[in-house]
Amino acid sequence: MPIYSEDIPEKMKEEPMEDVMNESSESSDDDESMESENANDSQEKITPKVYLPGQALKEGEELVVDKSAYRLLHHAQSGAPCLSFDVIPDDLGTSRESYPLSMYLVAGTQAAKAHVNNLLIMKMSNLHSNKQCSEDSASESSDSEDEDDENKPIMNVAPIKHQGCVNRVRCTKFGGTTLAASWSELGRVNIWNLQEQLNAIENTDLLTAYRNKCDKGDEVIKPLYTFKGHSSEGFGLDWCRTDLGTLASGDCKGNIHIWRVDSSSASWHVDQRSYNSHAPHSVEDLQWSPNEKNVLASCSVDKSIKIWDTRASPQNACMLTAFDAHTADINVISWNPKESQFLVSGGDDGLLCIWDLRQFGPNGASPIATFKQHTAPVTTVEWHPTEATVFASGGADDQIAQWDLSVEVDHTEESQDSELAKLPPQLLFIHQGQSDIKELHWHPQCPGIMISTAHSGFNIFRTISV
Repeated sequence: MPIYSEDIPEKMKEEPMEDVMNESSESSDDDESMESENANDSQEKITPKVYLPGQALKEGEELVVDKSAYRLLHHAQSGAPCLSFDVIPDDLGTSRESYPLSMYLVAGTQAAKAHVNNLLIMKMSNLHSNKQCSEDSASESSDSEDEDDENKPIMNVAPIKHQGCVNRVRCTKFGGTTLAASWSELGRVNIWNLQEQLNAIENTDLLTAYRNKCDKGDEVIKPLYTFKGHSSEGFGLDWCRTDLGTLASGDCKGNIHIWRVDSSSASWHVDQRSYNSHAPHSVEDLQWSPNEKNVLASCSVDKSIKIWDTRASPQNACMLTAFDAHTADINVISWNPKESQFLVSGGDDGLLCIWDLRQFGPNGASPIATFKQHTAPVTTVEWHPTEATVFASGGADDQIAQWDLSVEVDHTEESQDSELAKLPPQLLFIHQGQSDIKELHWHPQCPGIMISTAHSGFNIFRTISV
């Protein structure tokens, strides 16, 4: 079910928007009796219809959200838009489905001026489910403003000044400390310790003192380490999950560098020799294998996907290549965390391709499945953290799609709607309402919860499909 966007205030918005396309009926100029008018009104009663992206709206039609299609839906603004964000692991428990929810994010801004950008360490709390919101609204009187305020979502933010726009940000936990890596448009990769900011967003007094300190410029927060060895800015960035403290960064000149940190996180070593068989084409995304600490995947503007073994010397490290994997630049890849033989990729051609690494060979590979739902470049894609057949994708067409590869065509149930019949059966859900979608992530500790960022802000939601 799509969402129609509207202006959202800077603070988190409590009420989710509604999402059903309605048709308005035309008024009659004929002189008819009241009974006849009522009969016509009944016949032409507004009927909700499913809206598919790309359809033209008729005069009098509008889009609203179908709240029944969402278990949870909230919106947030961060000031300057964020190109990239990551979910910060927390100690609130795994597989938590008790509402209201809390979660932690780190995001990087894309402000108009390089010197006013920030990393934003955020705590979003009091995230109620749609059912809770409905029940609370029904039980509260119209003048109970204090009670209503108690149900509003809360967002606490601790900023860190960042030189240049943040192209990409990724976080990890290492030695009990939360670290973030950020790619700057100025060609630098920074490592940050987020502990002070995480402490500040837990306490109102601490947060006020921290923000006052930042505003006055009493103390400049510096990164733990900065690498300036890339020959240009970049976007590829990923922490290894099976070898904590290992990072890969890739730039727009086709160079990939591998980082490692010692056990004290005080000393960083970056291999100055780059993995560069994509050169001179940009490395757009990097993904470490979910179960092999020395295996890395990359995708590029050169339309290829490469698999690397970082134990080998850089000139011999590229082990597998899928040439011409897309018909245009490949923007994003995601490695299936549960079934590690599968990758999904998305490109400027709007295609989503599913790859079985067991079919990669000396002559390249062919995708085992291809989907053309997006009508503009795919900008983000990610497998579900626990459901091996489920993934989500987002693109410049302002769509976020949820997919389930286990769904097969059911020829016994054919849709009466010709447009709906054209959709692939694996397509579970289409979420809209954001403009220029940049990145999405499933929350690994809150089942089914998705967070997405776009030029229009953040969405936090869970659909009835996953």
